[in-house]
Amino acid sequence: MMKHKTISGKILYTSRKPGREGEERGREFFTYTKHTDGSRTLRALCEIDEPAPTVLRDIVYSLDADDMPTDCFVRLTVGDVFMGAGLFRVADGHVECESFGPTIGRVSQKVPFGGDFDGFGTHPISGDAYITKKIDKSKGPHGRKFRTFLPSTDHRGATPPLIAETSLRLAYIGDETVTVGAGTFEASHFTFTDPDASMAGGHPNYDVWVTADDDAIFLKGGVDGYMMTWYELVELKRV
Repeated sequence: MMKHKTISGKILYTSRKPGREGEERGREFFTYTKHTDGSRTLRALCEIDEPAPTVLRDIVYSLDADDMPTDCFVRLTVGDVFMGAGLFRVADGHVECESFGPTIGRVSQKVPFGGDFDGFGTHPISGDAYITKKIDKSKGPHGRKFRTFLPSTDHRGATPPLIAETSLRLAYIGDETVTVGAGTFEASHFTFTDPDASMAGGHPNYDVWVTADDDAIFLKGGVDGYMMTWYELVELKRV
């Protein structure tokens, strides 16, 4: 018998643009494996239908028992054409990357992180939810700057995977009960903002609700500004 536990689900992406409310824009299928030593691995398949060009992203992302990143593999197809693949590793005070793609060739990077950071931004919505665990909810509603490394500062992650860094602001708003397609859950509400325009000229404000338990599973959320996209958990299974 396998010893790990599994969480899997589906997140639906829909539009909130005037005249297009509720239209499906994409979807995400995710699986977390929780291991007996406290580590976890996220596997996510993200499909963004519009705006053109389409984006297809495969992610395999692992964290240690302290919820710090250890490694991440990214493979990206944009407009149904391969854009790049990269393997990232966090160890010995560095973030390392081995990446290749038609426009970048073969790239090797090794960047010292030089201090504390909060995690690795992988771009799947399920990963956005899990990183909220780095906010100490026992302090009550509050916010702070959130330092992360990531494979792209593009808002859709639609550039060849290379080491980048961003400093968003993450705020804990409070807890409430929410109902989504996958059921009713006790939830924690957070907001991501980008006051320093650290992501490709500034990321629109982003609200997320995640399960209030240790699994921090994405439940619902939305991005305003020009994106006007809503995300909702429509399927969930825990084994």
